Amino acid sequence: MFSDESRFCWITGSKCREDRENAMLIKVVLITGCSSGIGLRIAVMLAEDEKQRYHVIATMRDLKRKDNLVKAAGDLYSKTLFVAELDVCSDESVKQCINSIKDRHIDILSNNAGIGLVGPVESIPMDEMNNVFETNFYGSVRLIKEVMPDMKNRRAGRIIVISSVMGLQGVAFNEVYAASKFALEGFCEGLAAQLLSFNVTLSMLEPGPVHTEFELKMIQGMKEKEWPSVDPDTVNYFRNFYLPGAVDIFEILGQTPDHIAKVTSNPHFHNLTNPLYSPILALKYADETGCLSVQAFYCMLFTLRPLMNVGMPVLKYLTFGFMRKWRISPN
Repeated sequence: MFSDESRFCWITGSKCREDRENAMLIKVVLITGCSSGIGLRIAVMLAEDEKQRYHVIATMRDLKRKDNLVKAAGDLYSKTLFVAELDVCSDESVKQCINSIKDRHIDILSNNAGIGLVGPVESIPMDEMNNVFETNFYGSVRLIKEVMPDMKNRRAGRIIVISSVMGLQGVAFNEVYAASKFALEGFCEGLAAQLLSFNVTLSMLEPGPVHTEFELKMIQGMKEKEWPSVDPDTVNYFRNFYLPGAVDIFEILGQTPDHIAKVTSNPHFHNLTNPLYSPILALKYADETGCLSVQAFYCMLFTLRPLMNVGMPVLKYLTFGFMRKWRISPN
C-alpha cells in the first residue's frame, strides 16, 4: 500500500516529467496514535494540504478503532492518507510497519502515541507505571531509533514529539505521567543537538489540557474509584481538591486537538502551545532552589482552593469568545 509507484511517480517512462518532479516534493509522514485526539487531527490536517505535499501514514495499535479517522479523512482516505497498524510498545510491530514503506523512507515522524495515569502514587501498581513509560517514553525512542539512521544518511528529516507541559513542570497526582514526559524531554534535548549535524530537526510540543474524550473520561473515572491502600487525608485531597480543580482547568483552559495540530506546521524546538502556562513555568526558573514553584503549587491546590473556585469563573469569562482564541490559540 505504501509503495504505490503510480501514485508517487516513482516509475519512469509513462509518467510525465512534471509528475516526476512533483513526486520529489511529496513528504512521507508517519504519525503514531491516530485513532483519536491530536494524532487524528495532525493526520487529517496534513492529508488536507491543498498542494498535496504529504503522503500520510496514520498508525494505531488497533485497526478496529480507525473509523473516526476514516470518517474525518473523507475522500482523502486511500489518496493522501493511509492507515497502518503499529504498536509503539513492540519492536517487531515497529519494524514491520517501517519495512512496509517503500525504501523505509520517512521524511517526517510525528510521535503522538501516549497514555495518562492519575492518582495517589502509593496506590498505583508498578506494572501500570511501567506501561506508562513503555508507551510514552520507550515508544517514542523505539520509533526514533528506527527512522533516525536513514534520516542521518540522507542528511534530511524532521522528528516531532508530543510531550506535555507536565514534562516541564510536575503536577501533584500526575507524578508517573510527568516523569515519563520529563524523561522524553531530557532524551530529546540531548539528541536534538546531535541531529543538527545531520540536518535533521527535532521538535517537542508541550500542550496543557486538551479537550479529548480520553482525558475527560480518565478524570471522571477517578471520581468513582476506591483507594483502600491510601490514607484518608490523601484520598480527600485527591477527590475533593485535585479532581474538581482538574475538571475546571480542562473545561476552561483546555485547547482543542486542532490547536495543537496547527503548531506542527512550523515548530520550534520547545513549543508551549498554551501561553497561559508561561507564568507557571516562570516560577520554576525564577528561583534556583525550586521552593517558589513548590510552595505556589501547594497553595493553589490546598490553601487557596476556595479562592480558585472564585477565580476560575472569572478566568472563564476572560477567555470566552474572541479573547479565548487570542490567548489560547497558537496563532
